[in-house]
Amino acid sequence: MTTSPEPEADGPRIVEQRGLYYDELEEGVVYAHRPGRTVTEADNVFFTALTMNTQALHLDAAWSAGQPFGQRLVNSMFTLATLVGQSVAQLTQGTIVAQLGLTDVSFPHPLFHGDTLYTETVVVEKRLSSSRPGQGIVTMEHTGRNQDGVIVARAKRSCLMWTKDAHHRD
Repeated sequence: MTTSPEPEADGPRIVEQRGLYYDELEEGVVYAHRPGRTVTEADNVFFTALTMNTQALHLDAAWSAGQPFGQRLVNSMFTLATLVGQSVAQLTQGTIVAQLGLTDVSFPHPLFHGDTLYTETVVVEKRLSSSRPGQGIVTMEHTGRNQDGVIVARAKRSCLMWTKDAHHRD
């Protein structure tokens, strides 16, 4: 969290929410992101329409009823975006320089309308950048589970992060 150094004479001290700096992220720690996100039919239909994904598995209830899962599936790109998004406030808000990439993305079980997505992140590797002083590369593994604990998504994500000394504004 960022705080103003001295309270203003005519106002309160300000505390600004932020993520963790490179130095504060620990390998092997499980960061549990809460609250969960219950996915609605509207979320799925809007996201699917906005991204021009006309897949009937996301939009056509009658057709999807005859498919192996018997119902519409939540768009996996919505699941992925929410999986990453749930980690932002706790890990990268204001402390990330750039997202470098996503790998090993998988969706072992579908997410359905009404399911709640809970995400956890583990820092699997980190190293200081050799070409960008004051920054480090962090590889995180995000895991998303539904309300029953079933894994619905996984992804490894590499980020360029500020070190605390280089970006510290407290």
